[in-house]
Amino acid sequence: MRRWRSERGWTLIELVVVISLIAVLSTIALAGYRSAITRSKEAVLKEDLFRMRDAIDQYYADRGEYPIALGALVSDGYLRSIPDDPFTNSPDTWLPVLSNIEDASPVSQGIFDVKSGSDGMAIDGTSYAEW
Repeated sequence: MRRWRSERGWTLIELVVVISLIAVLSTIALAGYRSAITRSKEAVLKEDLFRMRDAIDQYYADRGEYPIALGALVSDGYLRSIPDDPFTNSPDTWLPVLSNIEDASPVSQGIFDVKSGSDGMAIDGTSYAEW
């Protein structure tokens, strides 16, 4: 009789409790994983914006005018390539901001700044397009 009781195994309640704990722990881990992915994309976006803005400033310092297009930064050797926006996964979604020179003709105006083309919201509540 004792041998039969010791070989019975787990009860249904014990199995339900263990499976519930595993489900709760995996949900917590998944939420942490997703926020870590978002934080890393935000860090890449900040770095890409910094590098492109720095290249625009160097272009202006060297040539005395802003680049007409982002591709000019690549063709003139200021960037190796236009980086992909980490939230849109495309180099074509960057939003250029034209210089605001009142007496300049539209031909002499160039790209003064660049912003993300993503319409998403950051973890801190700001829009990626405002960065």
